[in-house]
Amino acid sequence: MSQPHYPSWQPWQGHSVPSMLASHADRERAVDVLRAGYGEGRMEHGEFEKRVARAYAARTVGELALLVADLPQGPAPQSASNAPVPRTFLPVPRPQTNGKAVAAAVCGLLCVPTMGLTGIPAVVLGHVARNEIRSRGELGDGLALTGLVLGWLSTAGWALVLVLLTVVSVVAA
Repeated sequence: MSQPHYPSWQPWQGHSVPSMLASHADRERAVDVLRAGYGEGRMEHGEFEKRVARAYAARTVGELALLVADLPQGPAPQSASNAPVPRTFLPVPRPQTNGKAVAAAVCGLLCVPTMGLTGIPAVVLGHVARNEIRSRGELGDGLALTGLVLGWLSTAGWALVLVLLTVVSVVAA
């Protein structure tokens, strides 16, 4: 059974249709655009149902792009960036891991081999990293917390050793 042909649907002019396989999320985004177009009165109910059926049956992102290309919320023409996938179907970029959080964790882990020398940098970097993570929405809070805990444990351990040495030297004198 062949699918109906809709002459008003045209691919983006001057660009090839992407042949990347469509995901379930890609299909759902296309159906959301179709629902918005139908809700605005841009197509009849019969056409809407046919397009939704084709969206769920689509195998590639290009097929989905053709279904929504004539709608306002559909994909816009691609720029000269040579991106093979329309922006509508690209995943949301994942936030970066904070570099200071990584440095805090490394300094915290190095407290034992450096005999506590990296404890204070781990604490400072950990606090700065956690503030940046909260304000910028970055990843790495667990790394910053690891650096903080290990840095404070190392600093407290060395402070305890110094206090004990001082007490022993006073008592021995």
